[in-house]
Amino acid sequence: MGWDRLSYLITLSRPRFWLYLAGPVVVAVAFGATTVSELFTVETVLLAVYFLVPANVLLYGVNDVFDAEIDAVNPKKEAREARWTGDWFVLLVVIASGLLGVGLFAITPTGAWPWLAGFFLLAVGYSVPPARFKTTPFLDSLSNGLYVLPGIAAYVTVAGGQPPVAGVVGAWLWTMGMHTFSAIPDIEPDRAAGIQTTATLLGETRTFAYCGGVWLLSAVGFGLVDLRLGALLLVYPAAVLVVYRSDVDVARAYWWYPTLNTLVGTVLTLGALWRIVPLTEVIA
Repeated sequence: MGWDRLSYLITLSRPRFWLYLAGPVVVAVAFGATTVSELFTVETVLLAVYFLVPANVLLYGVNDVFDAEIDAVNPKKEAREARWTGDWFVLLVVIASGLLGVGLFAITPTGAWPWLAGFFLLAVGYSVPPARFKTTPFLDSLSNGLYVLPGIAAYVTVAGGQPPVAGVVGAWLWTMGMHTFSAIPDIEPDRAAGIQTTATLLGETRTFAYCGGVWLLSAVGFGLVDLRLGALLLVYPAAVLVVYRSDVDVARAYWWYPTLNTLVGTVLTLGALWRIVPLTEVIA
């Protein structure tokens, strides 16, 4: 394949955001399991591995193919991300990553299938015409619920039943806030390219308010499941308020969120694991 192509594929897959898909799987497995043996099964490992790398190659590869013209004038593509080069081999890898995901239906229960199907439909529909949700204000935000769908499928696979509705709603709202916040640095490039998004429609100030409001509702949803979860999720509306009131460039703050999300996900996972193995037993 060549190191240049491998390096390009890794950059294309956005390594900083790998845990945005795999993280919900890990958290959901921890919450769905009741014994240690349920944490590490063939199904849970394959789900985690697929959504760590191949799913990201699919999601961002499709995005870059259909955003090639827009990305040509997007400064964000000059350093941390890659512009689409039109390499036929890379395109085949992106397609193969999608086909590989079909195998997940063979290892998961039927209750997980609608969530998996929803992920693949939204992952493609987000960027590909005629749906191309990313160019329709509010649908771009709503469709980013795709990021929690792998986690729901993993929960169903481990627990054998569906997760609490309030938890699903809270998680979906969280993804909406994440997506729209990430679109703030793209407001001017998107406007220059004639692309309409929630952020370009609202403008920077109102987009900050939208993100804060959506994240606050997310915390309420999680709080209906467990007050401790709701309290933890309040870090997001608090963080967006801090960024808005400070002189920090939002384009810079945007790159802090993978770390914040990892920390929050770690706390959620540890809390769930302590249900299975109490902390007193760990430190005894």
